[in-house]
Amino acid sequence: MTQVDLIIKNAHVFNVYLRKFQDVQVSIKNGKFYWINEHLPNLTTKQVIDLRGKYLIPGFIDAHMHIDSSMTTPKIMGNAILRYGTTTIVADDHEVTNVAGIEGLKDFISEDSPIDIFFGIPSSVPSTNNQMETIGGKIGIAEIKDLLDDPRFICLGEVMNFKDVTSKNDTLIKNIIRICRKQKPTMPIEGHTPAYHGEDLAKIIFNGVTTDHTQQTGKLVDEKIRNGMFVEIQLKSMHPDVINTIMNNNYYEHVALVTDDSMPDTLLKGHLNLLVRKAIKMGMTPENAIYISTYTPARHMGLWDRGAIAPGRVADFSIVDNLQELSISEVYKGGISEKNIIKNTSSTKFIPKSLINSVQAPKLSKKDLILKTILVDNGIVTANIIQINEVGTFTNHIQRQLKVHNHIVDWQANGLALIMVQERYGLNKGKIALGLVDRGIIGDGAVGATWCHDHHNIMIMGTNIAGMINIQHQLLEQQGGYIVTKKDRIVANAPLPIGGVVSNEPLSTLGSQIGKIRKTLVELGYKNTNEIMSFSTLSLLVSPTLKISDKGLFEVKSQKKISLFELNKN
Repeated sequence: MTQVDLIIKNAHVFNVYLRKFQDVQVSIKNGKFYWINEHLPNLTTKQVIDLRGKYLIPGFIDAHMHIDSSMTTPKIMGNAILRYGTTTIVADDHEVTNVAGIEGLKDFISEDSPIDIFFGIPSSVPSTNNQMETIGGKIGIAEIKDLLDDPRFICLGEVMNFKDVTSKNDTLIKNIIRICRKQKPTMPIEGHTPAYHGEDLAKIIFNGVTTDHTQQTGKLVDEKIRNGMFVEIQLKSMHPDVINTIMNNNYYEHVALVTDDSMPDTLLKGHLNLLVRKAIKMGMTPENAIYISTYTPARHMGLWDRGAIAPGRVADFSIVDNLQELSISEVYKGGISEKNIIKNTSSTKFIPKSLINSVQAPKLSKKDLILKTILVDNGIVTANIIQINEVGTFTNHIQRQLKVHNHIVDWQANGLALIMVQERYGLNKGKIALGLVDRGIIGDGAVGATWCHDHHNIMIMGTNIAGMINIQHQLLEQQGGYIVTKKDRIVANAPLPIGGVVSNEPLSTLGSQIGKIRKTLVELGYKNTNEIMSFSTLSLLVSPTLKISDKGLFEVKSQKKISLFELNKN
């Protein structure tokens, strides 16, 4: 007789290898699945669970996400998402790395978590270069070699710099990819390849990038898969043309669902389970939706000990009452109920030393935000403007003719918002860059944050200058955060004291704070499917088309600096 820890009877058990449910019994020993069969003779156990026809599925695996982009810590993240069935994640924590380098990264990932966390090596810190943005840390060859020796790092995090990846020169990112290939030949090279196709896509793949997770269309998914890429589908890419492309071409082996950036208020509702449920509602069979959230991400990341209910695999699983609704009644991690795991988790606040007191910039006054031009004294200038889209994080580059009086530009009369980015690391005396935004804040108010991808300087946008100044002063006082004003009064505030990007408050508190910021942005006329991420990626210099940093405006693909004003051509 063989002693096991747990036997589960009368369940419909999902077999990822057959991609179907089977009525079998499941045994668990030492935190792993032991024997799965219709009958389990010769086994003895102290605990038997009778599921009475419920469903058993493997724990979800999120192969591409950012803990720090959810503004929370590894432990709080794990406690939040374990109850939704996510038992393993691969996190690329390049936000804290941009703030405080490898020391900040190591401090941040030192916190224990109730789920299994593997990591991607931040490949693009900075996301572009020091001529385009100021950051607090840097990842170079020495840091890459250091992290390659850590078995927790199983992939190269998203490679963002298209220009350097495809350059004819021997660039830093090319050397990073080469070192990873030499030391760990099977390591996935995650990519950030938004809207690239044709020869541009061929160049990216040719230079070693194996994966993409960015905003997709059905046509892009098809082209990438046909050219050998593994495609990670996040929520903003779950459109009918994308899902239909996967289903119609039976592309399940080549895709996985991922969360990428989960906002704190969203985490109060769910995690990867929300994407699986949506895929089912969009016509994907439950079997295929579960398959691309368990087995394919595990296989892609080389995590051969999980992603399946099979002998020797880690006993991570969820009990599901209804497949169509994906209603999860209980989750087990390593054969232990999540209720017992979370109950035994301490609630001590996480305070990593290298990420405290990181916001260092001088206070601004209203005169710092007067928009001037030397091109004309009185007359008209052409302004290069960031235009926000209602879906996703891409922007448009538009131009408007604005009146000038005594060198001061009248942007208020054109329904625009002023945007300001200030260097916050004490490296450039708090230098600021100004720009203009169309379809941003429409009402009387402002929004500002130090959670500004990926350089995480201070970025503030608004129509009310006093409100913008109040935000800047408050961000300095509380060492980072996300703040919104109506007129000049602060009405929503989410402090982020860890590196200016992360809170150590309970998720219920942080989620409520971010939810209020989102609600206030909507009230001020901001329109986007994810208002929080949309604003904070106006500074992301690798996401098309026109973005801003403390160094000014940049056209993303060419990395060309764009002047805010030009002489009127008429």
